Amino acid sequence: MVTTTSAKLRDRYVDLLMGCLTRELFLDEEAHDVDLNAWPGDVDGLRTTLRDNGWRLTRRGGDAAKRDDGNDWPPTAETMVGRQRLADVRQCVDSVLAEGVPGDFIETGVWRGGVTILMRGMLEAWADADRRVWVADSFQGLPAPDQEAFPQDVGHDMSDVPALAVSADQVRANFDRYGLLDDQVQFLEGWFRDTLPTAPIEQLAILRLDGDMYESTMDALDALYPKLSVGGYVIVDDYGAWEPCRQACTDYRERHGITDEIVPIDWTGVHWRRSA
Repeated sequence: MVTTTSAKLRDRYVDLLMGCLTRELFLDEEAHDVDLNAWPGDVDGLRTTLRDNGWRLTRRGGDAAKRDDGNDWPPTAETMVGRQRLADVRQCVDSVLAEGVPGDFIETGVWRGGVTILMRGMLEAWADADRRVWVADSFQGLPAPDQEAFPQDVGHDMSDVPALAVSADQVRANFDRYGLLDDQVQFLEGWFRDTLPTAPIEQLAILRLDGDMYESTMDALDALYPKLSVGGYVIVDDYGAWEPCRQACTDYRERHGITDEIVPIDWTGVHWRRSA
C-alpha cells in the first residue's frame, strides 16, 4: 500500500530526476558555443586565434523556454526532448503502472538515453521489478536515407550529424550515473530493421518512437505495435517536426484501421492510446 507520504517522496524523486535529465536545475551553469556568424568584429581573425590556440568561445546560461519546449541542443543533458515531452512520458508511465497495463517499455532512438533513464527511474520508484526498459538505437546516428525503398525520406539526410551518434557505452554510463544500470535495462544495438523484428520482447505497455525518418518509424511500428497491450501508449517524438515520421504514422494507422485519438503534447510530440 502506497501512503500519502511515500507517494509524495516518489513524486519528488521523479521531479528531481527530470530536472537533472534536462539540466533545467543547472541552466545557469551551462556553457554554449557562441555563434561566430553573429560576431560584430573581425571574425576571420578571431577564428584563426581560436583555432591556433585550441580555444572555444562560449557564453554562460541556457534558455529556459527552449529547454521546456525541447527546442535546443543541450550541451550536457541526457535528453533534448524538453520538459513537456518528458512530462508526457511520465504521465503515460504513471498511467500504465496505476492501471496495471501489462508490458515492458521501449524507446526507439534514445540519443543520450534520458527518456529511458526516466522510465527506469520510475520503475525503481514504483518498486516494479518485473518490467524491463528496452534501449534501442544504432548508437551510430541516423542512417542515410534509402531513397529507392523509402522515397518519403528524400531530402531528410541527417546521417552526417556527429552530435546524434552517441555510443552505447556512453548511454550505459549515463544510466550508471543515476544508479539505474541493471538487468531491467536491455540494449538493442543496431539498425532498427535488423534488431527490432527479432527482439525478445513479449509485450509492451509503452512504445516511444524517436527515429525521425519514415523508414525508422515504420520499422518500429511494424515490429513492435503488434506487441503493444490494449491500454498501452504510442508516443511519437517527431510527429510535428518531421514530415516523413508523420507520414509513416499516418500510413501505418490507415493500413491497420487505427482510429485512436492522436493527442498533441507540444509543438512536435504526440501520443495515442491503444484501444483495441
